[in-house]
Amino acid sequence: MELNTYQQQAFEYQKPNIEKFGKRAWFWTIFYLLWILVGGYALYLQITKGHGVTGMRDNVVWGLFIVNFIFFIGISYAGAIIAGLLHLFKVSWGKPIIRLAQMMTIISVVVGPVFILLCVGRFDRLHHLFIYPRLQSPMTWDVLAILTYFVGSVLFLYIALIKDFAVYRDAGLNIPKWKQKLYKILAIGYRGAASQKRHLIISQNLLAIIIIPLSIMVSSILSWIFGMTLRPGWHSTIFGPYFVLGALYSGCGVLIVAMWVYRKMYKLENYFTDRHFTYLGYIMMVLAAGYGYFTFSEYFTSWFGSEKWDSEVINKLFNPAEYGWWTLFANVAGILLPILIVAIPRTRTPGLISIAAFIMVIALWVKRYLIIVPTLETPLLPMQDTRAEYVKYTATWPEWALTFAGIATFLLFFTLMSKFVTVVPVSGLEETRTHHEQAQDLLKKEEVQPA
Repeated sequence: MELNTYQQQAFEYQKPNIEKFGKRAWFWTIFYLLWILVGGYALYLQITKGHGVTGMRDNVVWGLFIVNFIFFIGISYAGAIIAGLLHLFKVSWGKPIIRLAQMMTIISVVVGPVFILLCVGRFDRLHHLFIYPRLQSPMTWDVLAILTYFVGSVLFLYIALIKDFAVYRDAGLNIPKWKQKLYKILAIGYRGAASQKRHLIISQNLLAIIIIPLSIMVSSILSWIFGMTLRPGWHSTIFGPYFVLGALYSGCGVLIVAMWVYRKMYKLENYFTDRHFTYLGYIMMVLAAGYGYFTFSEYFTSWFGSEKWDSEVINKLFNPAEYGWWTLFANVAGILLPILIVAIPRTRTPGLISIAAFIMVIALWVKRYLIIVPTLETPLLPMQDTRAEYVKYTATWPEWALTFAGIATFLLFFTLMSKFVTVVPVSGLEETRTHHEQAQDLLKKEEVQPA
């Protein structure tokens, strides 16, 4: 597998990351596994003692688990859409980050659905979803859509990796034999022939064309689980585009944070440049404005309609004694902060953009919590002489343990994948004048710095 000079340099620079599993990687892997073990113990308690160990009750039947499901599935859809668009429109500056977006897609779609299973009281009846599906239920279509989407996402990433697998196979890496054999199998005999290149290009284009509308449709189906329910805050015609836009927005934030982490860990400043952060910051700012518009429409129409049930939810959301401070944080940190950071030239730096993206991701997780819990805590019929914990939801430590275990699994997969494939794609990388100039600038800075 032949590479041009720039591709060869990129490969040689990243080769040590896939040849050895360093002490830092072992530390984080063990750290994440410990959190997963704690989550496993919490799951054991939930299975043996029932859902009584969680804060979910007859009234509030969903909690942190469904919030995490929506969050992870959302950023998965965002990764697929971003990667598909960057590939189809042949955006030159986007090539180094396509793989990150594809990795985010696969990992999130693996972790997200697990939280749905945690809401199920009878694991022994999971197969009934496939044996006795109800076609009238959005849940059935959600399961089918996610499975279809998962297969498409895996194919999209794998086809993009075939050229790199061929590079790893022919590079004579200092790796175990099983890993070398695996690269050989996954390369499926690719040698760079013209016909092979043509077939890969056609396959990637077709999958990108399929994955973008598929992501939008699957995200819309997820939103209809809420939108088709006659509850305040859920029964809304804007939930389809609202969920799609929210997924894109939060996914863009996660992508920026992941890019910053890898840039610092593996010193990839030549590939994840300041320009990448600026351009993704612009995209984040536009998405923030759109998301802010939908959020305002959601609140304003419910408040202006003055329907009693809707008004109760709105009052909870804006009452400081209940969810008012959460709502303020979700809107200020999740909408206004990214816009201000990117709009002001002085604050438009990789570090501040990454911080704004990180805070925004947390704020959008809180926003999903505010979509779920306040609505479920507002019953249509008045509830009297009922214990407070049956009306008011409070997450318990097993729920938080499983939540952090899911995050640890997400980060663990990112760590392991970065040791199996290069974070920046090698075979499809093309040198541009901007890349070269920025690389030279970095070298000059290193030369003038004192020892």
